Amino acid sequence: MSWTEERIERLKTMWAEGMTASQIALALGQVTRNAVIGKVHRLGLSGRVTAVRPERPRAATQPRPAVRVAQAVAPAPVIEEPLEPMPGDPVTVLSLSGAMCKWPLGDPSKPDFRFCGRKSKAGAPYCEHHARMAYQPAQLRRDRDRGRFAG
Repeated sequence: MSWTEERIERLKTMWAEGMTASQIALALGQVTRNAVIGKVHRLGLSGRVTAVRPERPRAATQPRPAVRVAQAVAPAPVIEEPLEPMPGDPVTVLSLSGAMCKWPLGDPSKPDFRFCGRKSKAGAPYCEHHARMAYQPAQLRRDRDRGRFAG
């Protein structure tokens, strides 16, 4: 499909009327929505007329109930149990089994790249230590991030 002068004029008219790119593509035929968008940008068309939306009738305004502001509650301290020692040799991908921690150690492009290999938590891909690193409570992450970006 080529953009003839006639098709370009139809495109400009429909665009000015506020038709969507999908509607224009359908009306022109043999052209995709993305092709219409690309042509609109190449032509530098802008300032579309948007469809007039009928005003919605508004209900009589009722006083809204007061909103209570939640008070900040300090998170309970997390008590971490000591971890089992790391195995002597972390494991390679070839020796990794389903019950082993799949936490990557090192650079995957290097020959010494390994995985943790500790016993993983039930239903999780990581050992207790790495699960604590991977799955942090949302509130703790928010608190940490606020401190990082403040001032």
